[in-house]
Amino acid sequence: MRRLLFLNGIKAFEAAARSGSFAAAGAELNVSAAAISRMVSLLEQRLGVVLFERKANRLALTAAGRAYQAGLTPIFDALASLTAQVMAPANRRVLTLGVGPTFAMKWLIPRLADFSKEEPDIEVRITTGGAAVPFGDDWSCGIRLGDGAWPGLVSEPLFAADLLPVCTPRLAASLKRPADLKGPSLLRVAHAAEDWPLWLKAAGITRITARGTVFEYYGQALQAAVDGLGVAMGIRPYIDDDLAAGRLVAPFALSVPKGERWYLVYRSFQTGHRDFTAFRRWIMRGAATQPDSSHARDGSRQKRRDLVNRFTHGVTNP
Repeated sequence: MRRLLFLNGIKAFEAAARSGSFAAAGAELNVSAAAISRMVSLLEQRLGVVLFERKANRLALTAAGRAYQAGLTPIFDALASLTAQVMAPANRRVLTLGVGPTFAMKWLIPRLADFSKEEPDIEVRITTGGAAVPFGDDWSCGIRLGDGAWPGLVSEPLFAADLLPVCTPRLAASLKRPADLKGPSLLRVAHAAEDWPLWLKAAGITRITARGTVFEYYGQALQAAVDGLGVAMGIRPYIDDDLAAGRLVAPFALSVPKGERWYLVYRSFQTGHRDFTAFRRWIMRGAATQPDSSHARDGSRQKRRDLVNRFTHGVTNP
């Protein structure tokens, strides 16, 4: 039997945690900020844990609050998607994709216009996904990073997940060899603590430990690298567009397999649905046209040389 403690308080907490303030949560839920604060306080009392640290100008989630929100937001996303699906007209073609935020932002969304041109009658809905999130009942399919073993799901490989440090051309100008890296400038991702040690070991570097800013997602670390904060550990295919555009360069040729791959995951019955079949065909074709690691490294090295020259010698390429 389900035991739901104070659903209004749970909704208030999730909205405040996601938006970062009681006022924003109140605007979303059409109540006052004070009402949100009261409901969250009541929820904390009923749970017996503190979810927020109330600071002068902002809210800060406690460890318990972060864990609670990480589970709640995907549930509310799935509920909203399922409700919309039920309310949709019977003739509307809807494809719901469960993907992680960085994959959506760095690879999928920039290419969705192409899919829409091919399949203009399919409405695509993106919801929170990733290997740590349960596969949603309303999902048509998902895209996950892992070993391909998800019980009850079919998994088909899409991309290799190679690791490659990336940074701005200006910062790359001072990096002639891996030993030039400095621990405090190596940006980290909280859920991928093994990335830097794996790459540094492959590079034969033992004296350097990554000690830079920690981010929750790869996308945040990569944006910080674009902004010049430090060197991020890039993972394919997240970095391919940034490398191609010159926003980031790879200062070293060494690319190291992460030991996992990207997979398209779905329940077997989806193969009988034409909308899923169309998307599967499209994304498999897109994965096949991604540059392989050796080609991408060669292109990245040339782009790095060209862009670094601009900062070190004032050279402007035609």
